[in-house]
Amino acid sequence: MVAQTLEISTPKYMQMKTAVVILNYNGETLLRTLLPTVLAHSPQAEVIVADNASTDGSLPLLQQTFPQVRLIALSKNYGFAEGYNRALAQVDADYFVLLNSDVEVTAHWLEPLIDYMEHHADVAACQPKIMSYTDRTKFEYAGACGGYIDALGYPFCRGRIMATVETDNGQYDSVAALFWASGACLLVRADKFREVGGLDARFFAHMEEIDLCWRLQARGSRIVCIPQSTVYHIGAKTLAKEHPMKTYLNFRNNLLMIYKNMPAASKVLAARVVLDWVAAVHLLCQGKWQNFWAVLRAQKDFFVMRKHFSKDRQKNLQSTVNQNIGGVLHGSILWQYYVCRRTVARKLQGL
Repeated sequence: MVAQTLEISTPKYMQMKTAVVILNYNGETLLRTLLPTVLAHSPQAEVIVADNASTDGSLPLLQQTFPQVRLIALSKNYGFAEGYNRALAQVDADYFVLLNSDVEVTAHWLEPLIDYMEHHADVAACQPKIMSYTDRTKFEYAGACGGYIDALGYPFCRGRIMATVETDNGQYDSVAALFWASGACLLVRADKFREVGGLDARFFAHMEEIDLCWRLQARGSRIVCIPQSTVYHIGAKTLAKEHPMKTYLNFRNNLLMIYKNMPAASKVLAARVVLDWVAAVHLLCQGKWQNFWAVLRAQKDFFVMRKHFSKDRQKNLQSTVNQNIGGVLHGSILWQYYVCRRTVARKLQGL
């Protein structure tokens, strides 16, 4: 009798090399709390922490408590965009997962993401369903169930429009094409990331993942949300939601992103300058002086910086092969939200 050898096949996603890269800056408490969940639930991935020159106990914690985690120690705080660019340049993997340090992952969170990517070669990046860490029935503000953009360049999410955050009742449990995937938990093909030049370091932080996804889509790739994977995001741990610096970066980078990527940028930017002034006056009426000045400074700096983005704009427009990018609302999200009172994504018209 000849003995038979039992062959056990390994799922294809297990054969791909995946790196989960967490960018850290003075996040000792978050690492101590949440890094164990990443290690426990990501056996198929290399877990890496890229440290932006933390001054707290992050480095000793990683070295003493988590020796199995690869540490990339950066020389200074490069911010989100350049910090990731410098770290990922030192990582050899087929897939990069950009994971915020304040995200709790769940069992088998990576499998649906990688499996979908392996079966859809035209998809360059994806995100899971991102839920609130503090209220686990609700979507999380920064990403929710995937990002969209309107005709004037305002971003919003499936599950979060402006200040309205929905409770998850399974209404977005289908895989959906997006305009952008959240940088809180973003899985991207390493070759595509490098092909488009990575994140734009000049943004420093905020909107850089939207800019990245815009470039990926313009060059023919798709972006999707895979809600069969779930993570929980604390959010606003680096800068509070209404911190003037966050206001400044969001307004400035949004204008830079539009100029850099949108064919009809001149007309849209003319409208946005007016609308951003309206937003600034609204902040002033609320007594938020610092935020008011942050919006004005953002506009001023945009006009100063714009000349440094002209070559990028020319390159992006010349590289565009996809004229029908997904995830774009044909109209104004402000009009639908504030005038038509359509406060949830599934009720929007023109998406």
